[in-house]
Amino acid sequence: MNEQVLNINGYNYHIFCHVNSQVSEHWVLLHGFMGSHHDFNAIVEHLPGTVLTLDLLGFGSRAPYVEEPKRFDMFAQITDLQLILKKLNWTHINLLGYSMGGRLALGFAVKYPNLVKNLYLESSTAGLQYAVERQQRIVNDEKKAQEIECDFPEFVKQWEQMPLFNTQKYLPVTQQLAIRQQRLSQHPKNVANSLRYMGTGSQPNFWPNLVMLQCPTLLLVGSLDTKFRRIASDMNQLLPHAKVVTVAQAGHNVHFEAPKQVIEVLNHVSC
Repeated sequence: MNEQVLNINGYNYHIFCHVNSQVSEHWVLLHGFMGSHHDFNAIVEHLPGTVLTLDLLGFGSRAPYVEEPKRFDMFAQITDLQLILKKLNWTHINLLGYSMGGRLALGFAVKYPNLVKNLYLESSTAGLQYAVERQQRIVNDEKKAQEIECDFPEFVKQWEQMPLFNTQKYLPVTQQLAIRQQRLSQHPKNVANSLRYMGTGSQPNFWPNLVMLQCPTLLLVGSLDTKFRRIASDMNQLLPHAKVVTVAQAGHNVHFEAPKQVIEVLNHVSC
């Protein structure tokens, strides 16, 4: 594994390249909210070719405080990712994103379709379709952002109690502690501003773009995640070249809860 620090638009990104084989495949894996490159530890060495993981803007235990909050804007981060790939001279990537990272991956595929060979969206969405929904979500996310700034450990505790993460209560205690520690290691101000500027309410509505997305797309969901199974089904109806893969007995964070099944899907199920 080769770690690099790339300065992109004034921010130092920590990126990690794993050369697993000489197969000419390039993978980019984007983590979720309050995550880091460690999100993919269980699968990163089991994909063919070269795999890139990174700490997204403002996340990871070494992330500095991002002084300009609008730096978290989705299109700003899409531009950052394009510049990272340009520095690496990577094109035609296999792009996988989980949850928040999936929203970023979809936005990237919409803006730079020529750079994406295959798109993998895990437990993700194209945004909120209606303005009234987006406005309400922005209000709710602002409330959460203030809670983060007021008492971050308490926010993390409440976050873990969300129905979306119920299935993680059945994981081994060591895994539960690891993901909790990763959340607590984040910079609270960055977490808050990520919600404000890259939350589902703040991001663009990409639903109208789905019908024009020509790259093969695999929508990965857990069988126990009812909400995102429905979203994946709706997206599948609009994407021209998509399929849904449901992993049995997994919840929202499929690759964390069922890494062996996800490895099998990524290696053997074509988009």
